[in-house]
Amino acid sequence: MAHALDFFFDDAADAAVRALWRRLDTAGVPSVASRTHGRHRPHVTLAVAGTIPAAARRSLRGELELLSIPDLWLHTLGTVPGEERMLLLGAVVDTELLAVHSAVHDALAGRVRNPSAYYFPGAWIPHCALAQGVSADQLAAGFRALQPVEPVRASISEIGITDTRTGEVEVLTSR
Repeated sequence: MAHALDFFFDDAADAAVRALWRRLDTAGVPSVASRTHGRHRPHVTLAVAGTIPAAARRSLRGELELLSIPDLWLHTLGTVPGEERMLLLGAVVDTELLAVHSAVHDALAGRVRNPSAYYFPGAWIPHCALAQGVSADQLAAGFRALQPVEPVRASISEIGITDTRTGEVEVLTSR
């Protein structure tokens, strides 16, 4: 995939996630930050597609200006099924967050190429990635290193389209 629609966090939440990444690295579990050589900012992804063209970005900008974006509570240390092991900090899902997610997908519907079904309403697991592509032993070590995890309250400071190949972000709106 090439483009992702991401919620980026306020300074305090960004720092809290980066502290978790450092704890993982210290425990010998390669964090997302170490795997991306620091290019990766803490975030929650709402949609992923092969291409999110300019017309879709304009539509998104207009929709995002009308929405009330709730703070996120990143509370659950977990993983997801799949071949690539991942350690994540899951967001508490409430009706406000689901409404924003649905509105975003309504704005993107029919306007993007090759959308990822993993991010569609009903399939989406809102989370901030802490480590990806780790071994079973590293996953277990990551859980040990981060327990107990303190909940992170994340206000959304920016919403942008990330080029997943380069890490470059086009900011759609700042809060």
